[in-house]
Order: sequence, then C-alpha cells, then structure tokens
Amino acid sequence: MPDAKFLTKDGAESRTVSLDGPLFESEPNGIILHEYVKGYLRNQRQGSSSTLNRARMKGGGRKPYRQKGTGRSRAGSNNSPLWTGGAIIFGPVPKDYYRRMPRRLKRKALVSALSLKAKSGDINIVEKPDVNEPKTRIVADYLKKLGLYHRKTILLYEGKDDNLSIASKNIRYFNVKRAELVNPYDLLWHKTVLITEDGLARIKEIFGDG
Repeated sequence: MPDAKFLTKDGAESRTVSLDGPLFESEPNGIILHEYVKGYLRNQRQGSSSTLNRARMKGGGRKPYRQKGTGRSRAGSNNSPLWTGGAIIFGPVPKDYYRRMPRRLKRKALVSALSLKAKSGDINIVEKPDVNEPKTRIVADYLKKLGLYHRKTILLYEGKDDNLSIASKNIRYFNVKRAELVNPYDLLWHKTVLITEDGLARIKEIFGDG
C-alpha cells in the first residue's frame, strides 16, 4: 500500500497518509495511458487552419493580359496557384478532430495514472494555502516553502477558490484544478501532484475505489 507525505503550509512533513484502494494500488497500464494521451491531445486540436483555393478566392475572372504578343507565358487568371498571391492547391481546410473516447478507457487511464504517481512517490497530501486576495506572491511563497517553485506541479482541491485560481495563473509550471475535474493527462504532465485531504476524499467519492 503506497503512502503519501502530509505537508503543512510551511512545508513541514507532519505524518503520512495511506493511499489505499484500487485507485492507487493498481498496476499501471502503459498501453492504456498511451491511447488516452493520443486521444486527449487529438481532441485539443482546434482544426481551424484554413487556406483559400481558387473557388474561394475573389477576382480572377478577367484574363490578366492578352494571349499573344507579350513575350510572357499564357495566363488566364491572376488567381492561379502559380502566381504570387494566388490560390493554394490542396491546402488545409477547417476540420473537426474530436473523437469520443470510451468511458472505460478514461477510467482505466485515470486509475493507471494515479497508481503510477503513487508508486513513484510523486503524490503529496497538503494543506491548501490561505489566499485571502488574488496575489501571485502568496502562492509563490507557498510553493517555495514546499520546495516546488520551479517544478511541474498541480494542486487538486475540493470546492471553489477564485482567489487561488487567479493567483496561480502567473506561476510557470504550476496549475490548480478542482479534484473532480482531474484527468490522466494532468497527472502525467506534472511531475508532482498535490492533493488536499478534501480533494482526496472527493476523488475517491467521484471515481470510486471499485
């Protein structure tokens, strides 16, 4: 059964917390994680790249110069892809890359990611910082006390804290998220995972131990 350190706001280790249950004790499945990450990144694509082909361009209806006598090659339209500023041949067009991922795949990927982080000792249970005003300095000092200021870190907590969210935006490599919204990609991208006790209980409640 993997254990996680419990860190106070001052960065002191006061005790350990057992990460029991299938969510943290399962065998990580690399194939499932690979499939999830591919699908997740694919679904993040906007697919908004677009170019103008000859049908979509305006103009080009008049022959730019007469057929013979100019010494130049024949041309019927200034929209020709051969001309500078002309149309694009087979260019990208808007496309929807979204593909629905099976619920069981997402569930197994989350279990694998949590178990992988637990076994590697990269999960810490922490006290949430008191952010009374949306100041970046407050969260920065909190991370420095934990020794995680320049480390890829995510904080998962329960409830809603607008001040914490705003104060964390300007800190590189640090993200905060409600525990119930966690996904495997977040866990894999960040080196260290911080979870509040309420957040841990919420994760077990939402995703279950079965």
